[in-house]
Amino acid sequence: MSPRELDEDDVRVRPGRSSRPRTRTRPAHEDASPADVLSVDRGRYRLRGADGALLTAVRARELGRRGVVVGDRVAVVGDRTGGPDALARIVRLEPRTSLLRRTPDDSDPVERAVVANAEVLVVVTALADPVPRPRLVDRCLVAAYDGGLVPLLCLTKRDLADPGELLALYAPLGVEAVVTGPGADDAGVTELRGRLAGRTSVLFGQSGVGKSTLVNHLVPEAFRAVGEVTGVGKGRHTSSSAVALPLPGGGTVVDTPGVRSFGLGAVTAERVLAAFPDLAAGAVYCPPGCPHTLGTIGCTLDAWAASGGASVARLDSLRRLLVALEEV
Repeated sequence: MSPRELDEDDVRVRPGRSSRPRTRTRPAHEDASPADVLSVDRGRYRLRGADGALLTAVRARELGRRGVVVGDRVAVVGDRTGGPDALARIVRLEPRTSLLRRTPDDSDPVERAVVANAEVLVVVTALADPVPRPRLVDRCLVAAYDGGLVPLLCLTKRDLADPGELLALYAPLGVEAVVTGPGADDAGVTELRGRLAGRTSVLFGQSGVGKSTLVNHLVPEAFRAVGEVTGVGKGRHTSSSAVALPLPGGGTVVDTPGVRSFGLGAVTAERVLAAFPDLAAGAVYCPPGCPHTLGTIGCTLDAWAASGGASVARLDSLRRLLVALEEV
């Protein structure tokens, strides 16, 4: 066979990547519908649509590194029928009104979002079994003030110990408190149910204090697993992930896994002090970077309280919270 002459049809040139047209324009997703995040499980998000339908979704790539947590208000596209094989996509994260966050430990400055858009942080602590940990409660209060949530102290197991000492400890801060005993018809549980009606609340506390039991009282059809306290006074984790549950009569309660520590590595004293306007007004005369703790040279809060700008008891309580930050 005689060789033939080559022509342009015999040449195959693959265009380089640089020659491909690119655009930064992202789809507007004008047909996206609103939804609320109820739970997060290994990259799958359980949502409730505006019509009340339950959906399963994944994050769209255009969200980038933005995390989506329980309580977030999102916009979704895709299959929104809610069927067993239906999968929608979260394409937009709406602005948050509040954010409860913590760090793994005090030395880690990277915050992890826990729950978004909640109004109330219910700090649950047992009066006994396990023993109360005021320093952990203080840290939860710091996170509430920092994240824009209203704290509510819930003291459980009233049948085991007197609540007087703990109530007196937090009274100067103006933190509202509810004391509950065993049983769904307990007067304290009824009071708590009334305080949370129509609001979005988060239950947070150490393992074994009775959070899941409270949730079962508040939402009877929740069927949250209930554990027991070990012989060394520590509770076992019975909730493995945060989940939002609708309250009968209106409102939402978020049950969170029990914790044994609460890192505050990314919180500053200024952000906590901002939650106390009566004391923040006197702190404007403090030197820059003042930690506002007892004995700090140049701190004007003592003189401010002495002049009647705020109560001394309230200043002492605030400083107890700031000590938790000083430990960081």
